[in-house]
Order: sequence, then structure tokens, then C-alpha cells
Amino acid sequence: MFLSLSIICLTVAVLLAQVNKMTAKPIADAKAMKLQNAISEVVPAFDNDPVAEAYRMPVGTGDSLLVYPAKKGDKVVGYAVNSSSNNGFSGEIQIMIGFDMEDRLINYAVLQHAETPGLGSKMTDWFKNKEKPSQSVIGRDLSQGALAVSKDGGEVDAITASTITSRAFLEAVNRAYQAYSESRENAYSGASPKNAAGKSNDEAGEIKKEDNSHE
Repeated sequence: MFLSLSIICLTVAVLLAQVNKMTAKPIADAKAMKLQNAISEVVPAFDNDPVAEAYRMPVGTGDSLLVYPAKKGDKVVGYAVNSSSNNGFSGEIQIMIGFDMEDRLINYAVLQHAETPGLGSKMTDWFKNKEKPSQSVIGRDLSQGALAVSKDGGEVDAITASTITSRAFLEAVNRAYQAYSESRENAYSGASPKNAAGKSNDEAGEIKKEDNSHE
């Protein structure tokens, strides 16, 4: 009996490993496509590869956010920022938020959440309702101050019966703006931000040249 159970367990383990191997690439491709679509949805039209040029920007809390620069030719037309908050009603909320070059929030796309269906899950559309400016964040100039729900003295109407989710959503938006603002300051000062691998874009270029010299 022990031998039979061992053989069965081994067989199942091998099958699971094979299934995982077969599905790993399609899952990764789907995630990459979702990321590309989210970036395209939240920033002005671009002709570069924001994912390839992504870098991390500190947000002053010992944390950093991924920033995706959108360019038209050599000109930056906007930034998409992958932001999040751990203070949602059911845990982490992850959002892609886009800004133009005039501090305005262009659009957002919810990437991940576990909020209550029919309540907190409404954030997918609630904060982009053009018919109700008091609840929409689209087009807002965040240089005028951080966003907050009206219950906290802000100007944004919270999702009905989902104030906690709304606060977490706006927290993610404010963190994204901080990363965006730092990115613009670096662009103006000529500083080279850290790429997704943790090196500056200039350092990455030098390393690439050195690697090519050994080929």
C-alpha cells in the first residue's frame, strides 16, 4: 500500500510539474499583454516601449513604484505609474495611473483587487464618471493638493458604503502622483532615474556596451 501511494503521489507531482511548465509562458504573456493594455489606456498616444524603459521611483516611504515613460519621438508625453495601497477593505489594491505633462490625471486602470463585488469593486468605473465630476478623478490637477474623500475634508465623493476602499484608491493615486512628480523633476534636472533592474538608465547603457564589446 505504501509503495502504491508513493507511485501515485510521484505521478501526480510529475503531471502537476508538466502542467505548470506548459502554462507558465501563456500566463506570463497574458500578464504582459494586460500591462501593455493598461499603459496604453492611461497615457497619451506614444511610439516607444514604456515597459522596456520602465524604472523605479522612490515615494518617500521606503518604497518605490514602477514608472513607465510614454514618449512621442524623443519627447515625453506622459507617465504611467503602477501604484498600490494595502489599506483596501480586503487587502491590496493595484492600479495603473496615467498623467500628462501638466500634472493632470489622464486615466486609470485597476489591475488587481479583492474588494467586495457590487461595493468596493465599483472603483473600476466610479472614479471616472464624467457625469458626476464630484466623484471623478479624471482631469484633476494634483499639483493643487492630494486627493481625499469628502468625509475627510476632500473633494472626491466616496463609493457608496465603501469609504475604506475609496480611501485606499485615493492613497494609491496620491502615491502615483508623487512618483510622477519626482520623475518630472529628474527629467528637468537631467538626472537619470533607476530602471526596473535598479540601475540608472545611463549605467544600464554602459553595461550593455561593455557586454557587446566581449561578443
